[in-house]
Amino acid sequence: MNESTTTYDASGLRTADPSLVTYTHIIYGLHALSVLIGLTSPATVVGSFVFGLPSIAAVIMNYLRRADVRGTFLESHFRWQIRTFWFALLWIVIAGVVSAPLVLLVGLGVLTFFLAAAAIGLWVIYRVARGWLALRDSRSIPAA
Repeated sequence: MNESTTTYDASGLRTADPSLVTYTHIIYGLHALSVLIGLTSPATVVGSFVFGLPSIAAVIMNYLRRADVRGTFLESHFRWQIRTFWFALLWIVIAGVVSAPLVLLVGLGVLTFFLAAAAIGLWVIYRVARGWLALRDSRSIPAA
């Protein structure tokens, strides 16, 4: 007979391998590095987050190990990290598309793009911080 060695936590999820927890911390660290680069350089937080090498590497790492975390509380963190990256990219592209005609017509587009980039940057900081704190406490992130 084939015995299963899979263990489950109190919430009914598969117990996460400690190495995958460390891996997820590294991914949050890479995202946080992108945020720090955006805060301490002429780049914006969202620009550094979406186009910076640390976050791009982090998202690739998410996709490479996504199947390994399926059924654990880490699955919600991977979903959270991937969605943060792609939604930040989507919102900054939308901000650029909306702001571009305003630059040509009114000159107001620079201000609207800057305000949008600042708001998206704050959202990115919130998502990285909230996710990393939940991971530290071994909690799932609600679907959002």
